[in-house]
Amino acid sequence: MSASAPSKITYTSANADMTAFHKSFDEALKAVRAKLGKTHPLYIDGKPVEAKETFAKVSPIDTSLVLARFQKGDAGHADAAVKAARAIQKKWGALPWQERVQTLRKAAHFIRARKFEIAAVVTLEIGKSRLEAMGDTEEAADLIDYYCRQVEEADGYLKPLGKLLPNENTRSVLRPYGVFACIAPFNFPISLSTGMSAAALLGGNAVVYKPSIEAPWTGLLLWECFKAAGIPGGLFNFVTGSGAGLGDALWKHPGVDGVVFTGSKEVGLKVFHEFSARFVKPVLMELGGKNPAYVSETANLDDAASGVMKSAFSLQGQKCSACSRVYVHEKVYDAFVAKLVEKTKAIKIGDPTEKDVYFGPVIHERALKTFLGAAESAQKGGKILLGGERLKGGLFDKGWFAAPTIAALPLDHEIFFRELFAPFLAVGKVKSLDQAIAEANKADYGLTAGIFTAKKEEIEKFFDEVESGVCYANRPTGATTGAWPGVQSFCGWKGSGSTGKGGCGPYYVTQFMREQSRTIME
Repeated sequence: MSASAPSKITYTSANADMTAFHKSFDEALKAVRAKLGKTHPLYIDGKPVEAKETFAKVSPIDTSLVLARFQKGDAGHADAAVKAARAIQKKWGALPWQERVQTLRKAAHFIRARKFEIAAVVTLEIGKSRLEAMGDTEEAADLIDYYCRQVEEADGYLKPLGKLLPNENTRSVLRPYGVFACIAPFNFPISLSTGMSAAALLGGNAVVYKPSIEAPWTGLLLWECFKAAGIPGGLFNFVTGSGAGLGDALWKHPGVDGVVFTGSKEVGLKVFHEFSARFVKPVLMELGGKNPAYVSETANLDDAASGVMKSAFSLQGQKCSACSRVYVHEKVYDAFVAKLVEKTKAIKIGDPTEKDVYFGPVIHERALKTFLGAAESAQKGGKILLGGERLKGGLFDKGWFAAPTIAALPLDHEIFFRELFAPFLAVGKVKSLDQAIAEANKADYGLTAGIFTAKKEEIEKFFDEVESGVCYANRPTGATTGAWPGVQSFCGWKGSGSTGKGGCGPYYVTQFMREQSRTIME
């Protein structure tokens, strides 16, 4: 890349010379397109495995475009993968932690070496814009490095403890649980898959990895990077298939010692309640959000409108951190809404593989139907200010394209409380910060939240009282989105998470291990 081009793309990259970036992306996209239509196996114990049936992964940009075919894994494949993982886990867990760190760092290297290829696949497979896809890929490598540093800084989680007797020597040691099932979502198919599985592996565990059925190709590329780094095949098994046909069999398997899952609250709660039987086992989950922003009467309205728009409509609103509701002080309501609508109208919508497109398709037909149902609901008791329809004509007829939508709604409207995972923003008018916080906290979710104000005391009050694990103030690059490893911990409260300690944060890796106290009388 050129000297003036950014060396790393994050979700907040802006105002940089992207000429070299787009040239490299174009080359990678051409190479990826040349590989379309192949059939890929499962990888269990390092060996390719075929199932009785396959499924076609199509692009949400153009549903006639078959990207690849993958295996429909079933309960038998889940069983084989778990057994392979259990057979090798103790050997991996017994290695000096320095060796595990060295191996995972190699994986980060291979992800960076193939980052344009991976990002190109993400764009085709998920419908992300180029910058979002590259941010996803860069974050994956950064997550590995950050988690490796955590292990190093903690000296492998070996900590001397106190003494009651002069000849007593006691240490606290964190040790692996065993085998983790890693069940990943479609929306951040490389970064979340990498972060969850790398943390488990660094903790000495083995992993059976099931990517989203919407992102199997990206998941395969992660498996290839781990293999290139020297991670044994049985230690990281790659299985594909549906949640009902494969996912349920995987997390219910008695040989699975822990689950790390990112997805819907409904599925997450089912896993949480049914996973532990003989004894309590760890379930590490991030479960979506209904994320609020507040715009005060002293806010910089340009920054507020920019931040809300970007958080609401990047990746077509299909982020658990997306800003899906904004509460605006009545004194600036009209002015803010006017700016918000203006900025949203300026979004370039189309094929996200093109360099100037910001907004692409939603992931599948079900997502489009959810969006259209929300538009119908908003018209009852509220007003759609922009969008509200399926986009039609030309390219739009080939994929799942929904218009970025802004709706002015009464504060008790159901859309203020229901996660849609769609490009749909609810706007409400409030009289004060207190009212905004009260409304924000009514939702079952508590993932991210943002505030725009010129008053420091309002920022502190908002942070202290809003029920959210990730808080931002006056952020024009994203009112509620854009967390980065080691910069913002990504922690869900309430219905948005299960542990109170999030990915991207300093306490993540420890959750994949359990403590053992070791006392020796000398």
